Amino acid sequence: MPKRTFLLWLLWVMVAVWVYFSFYDDTDVWSFVEHDQSRMTWLIIGMFVFGVLLSLVLCIRVSLESARCSAVTAMARDGGLFALKLDRPRRKVDRFFRALRTTINGDGQADIDQLLRTEFAAYERSSNNVELIGTLLVTMGLIGTVMGLTLTLAGLTGSLDALGQDQEEMLNSLRQAMGGMSTAFYTTLLGAVLGGILLRVFAQITLNGIEDVYDKMMQTCLVYCSADYKKDISADVRALNKELEILDTKIQYLQTSFVGSAHAFSSFRDEVRRLTVGDQGNEGESLQALITQHRQYCDTLREEMRLVYALNRPWWVRFMSLLPGGK
Repeated sequence: MPKRTFLLWLLWVMVAVWVYFSFYDDTDVWSFVEHDQSRMTWLIIGMFVFGVLLSLVLCIRVSLESARCSAVTAMARDGGLFALKLDRPRRKVDRFFRALRTTINGDGQADIDQLLRTEFAAYERSSNNVELIGTLLVTMGLIGTVMGLTLTLAGLTGSLDALGQDQEEMLNSLRQAMGGMSTAFYTTLLGAVLGGILLRVFAQITLNGIEDVYDKMMQTCLVYCSADYKKDISADVRALNKELEILDTKIQYLQTSFVGSAHAFSSFRDEVRRLTVGDQGNEGESLQALITQHRQYCDTLREEMRLVYALNRPWWVRFMSLLPGGK
C-alpha cells in the first residue's frame, strides 16, 4: 500500500495527542514551560518540532516513492526494464532504473543491491537524523535534570543558611529549590517522552517505509527485469523481438509508400497513353495528333496571309519587285 507509511505516521500522531490529553493534561507542563527560567524546556520543544517537521517531509517523500514504485512495477510487468517510462527525474525510483539501464547499455556489471543502497542512502540518513534528534532530547532532559538538582541544592543551602535569621530569604531559597525540582522533573519528562518515544517511533516508521520501497524495487528487479540485465539467451530474445517490432513497422511504412508509388505510376501511364493513343471520349484523336493538326493549320494560315499581302500591294511596288535586285 503506497500510503501506508503516511497513514502510520498520522496514526502515531493521533495516539500521542490522545495519550497527552488522557494522562499529562493535568501536569501543567505548558505553564512550567512558559515560566521556565533555565530555557532548557524551550530548547527541547524547539528541537522536537524540528524533528517532527523533518520526519513529516521524509514520510511524504517516502510515500510518493512507494506510489511511484507501484507504477513502475506495473510497467515492468508488461515489458521489462527497457519498457519503463522514466519521466520523473526527482524520484529515486526513476533515478535507480535509469542508472541500471545506463549500466546495462554500457556492458557493465549491474549490482542491484549496492545501487539501491546508494540511491536511498539520503532517505536513510534523514531517518537516522530524526532518531539522533530524539537521542539528543533524552540527553538534554538529563542535562536539565542535573541543572534542576543543582538549583535545588543551591536553594536548600540558602534556606539552611537563612534558617532562624531571615524568614523571607529562607522562603525565597525554598522557592528556588522547588523550581529546581520542577526543572529536573519536567526536562526529564519532556526529553524522555518527546525524544525517547515519539521521535524514535517517527524515525522507525519512516525507516520501515524506506525498507518497504527497497524490498519492492528489489522484487521488481529480480522478477520482471532480471532477463534484461543478466547475460543469457532471454535478454537476446527480448532484444531481438524489439528489433523485429521496429523492422515490422518500417516494412509497413515501405508497403504504404509502394502502394502510393504504384498509384502515381498508374496515373502517369494513363496520361502518357492519352498523349500517344488518344481518348475514346475525344473521337479517338490523341493529343499528339491534335498538336500536329494545329501546326499544319498555322502553316496554312501563314501562307494565306502572305498571298493576301502580295495581292494587296500597289502596282508600282509589284513592278519594282520584278526588276533585277527588287524585292
